[in-house]
Amino acid sequence: MTSRVIPVEPFVLVVFGGTGDLARRKLIPAMFERDAAGQFPEEADVIGVSRGKMTQEAFAALAKEAVEEHVPQKERPAPSVKRFLKRLHHVAADATEDEGWVALGEELKRFEGRIVVFYLATGPALFGPICKRLGEFGLATGNTRVVVEKPVGKDSESAHAVNEAIAQVFPEDRVYRIDHYLGKETVQNLMALRFANGLFEPLWNAAHIDHVQITVAEALGVEGRAGYYDTAGALRDMVQNHLLQLLCLVAMEPPAMLDADAVRDEKLKVLRALKPMVAPNWVRGQYRAGASAGGPVPGYLEDLGAQDSHTETFVALKAEIENWRWAGVPFYLRTGKRLAERVSEIVITFRPVPHSIFGQGAGPIVANRLVIRLQPDEGVKLWIMIKDPGPGGMRLRPVPLDMSFAAAFAGRNPDAYERLVLDVVRGNQTLFMRRDEVEAAWAWIDPILEAWSQAPEPPRPYTAGTWGPSAAIALIERDGRTWADGGM
Repeated sequence: MTSRVIPVEPFVLVVFGGTGDLARRKLIPAMFERDAAGQFPEEADVIGVSRGKMTQEAFAALAKEAVEEHVPQKERPAPSVKRFLKRLHHVAADATEDEGWVALGEELKRFEGRIVVFYLATGPALFGPICKRLGEFGLATGNTRVVVEKPVGKDSESAHAVNEAIAQVFPEDRVYRIDHYLGKETVQNLMALRFANGLFEPLWNAAHIDHVQITVAEALGVEGRAGYYDTAGALRDMVQNHLLQLLCLVAMEPPAMLDADAVRDEKLKVLRALKPMVAPNWVRGQYRAGASAGGPVPGYLEDLGAQDSHTETFVALKAEIENWRWAGVPFYLRTGKRLAERVSEIVITFRPVPHSIFGQGAGPIVANRLVIRLQPDEGVKLWIMIKDPGPGGMRLRPVPLDMSFAAAFAGRNPDAYERLVLDVVRGNQTLFMRRDEVEAAWAWIDPILEAWSQAPEPPRPYTAGTWGPSAAIALIERDGRTWADGGM
């Protein structure tokens, strides 16, 4: 993608969990890409912090492996790799003990005067202890910011406790709760589509929109995350953050300006307007052995190595927003593991025309749909009805007005983490969740979790490689609608 490279101020990125999976898969490759693109100033460094002792050379070797694994060869010329590896440092410190924190402070003194970003690429249980020690050892100074990964807590009570622990050390304007979905190019284009075009906003309401579908489907299973996933499940892992954030961007009112608090104020109003969920407006499922494109795959219990588990790997919900713009418009949310394909998309289906003038011979008139594909093959399609070319009368068919990012823009599409981490350096909180947003989302999720904990029945089974339990189909079809599988 063609883009203008805007340098940032001198900074140091301190990654707690610097040798972990997130750092290797996402953070190190993302920082390499930005450095290779010329966005890093000369005074930019990355410090990996982990509990185990490691030489600088060993950490650089780990980072080099991560870059080689996750960055295409054509994007990593040897001089760029060499320059990036010189920016890397490692410090051993224990998040729950005092060991190593003095050494980290000494390391940071070398970069005095720079912006310092503490990235907590750890489990949420360590957010509080890490922040506490940053405060106790005098490292949380005025030029520091802290980034925390989702999930923030596992329910309202624990989320409040985590937020309180962070707030004891960092004021809210220096806290960045990251949701990488908000850094995706297509997600931000949703705001551009709505608020930079006069075409859609007059139609963006219950008078013209029939329903909205938001799907985040994964073809993979839990892979190496089975231990964590069994304590979370799809509702906590995906719905409470990713899907609700996408819902907010679709449903929010136009903010007065593209300002962090103005945008987040409008998202908060949506979360607070969500109608409380009740049965039967949800379906939860768990995958069984089946097949994918690569052949046979095991079921969730086999992946977990357990005889029994009531953790859901699939969730479908029918949500409603009780305000003037959206009253009566259902929002169908769906996410799951081991589904038919990997796809994340938002489908806005408009109301059908009130009357057809064309007669039965023209064929059915399909309602217009706006499909926003987040991954893969990012793009936007607007499905409209046209006449099928040729003589012999009027025959209608739906066709897409298609905007593919790959076709419309040359070059690579930067990863979400590339944008979000540098937004932290810039001090731009627009794409990050505010504390009250997180707690409002949990307030809506908690009653669902409570109802499930009281329910004796396990999640409904579904075969790996399908679109989930049959009950998820019934959830939408009893309203006379259907899931837009393969909406693009």
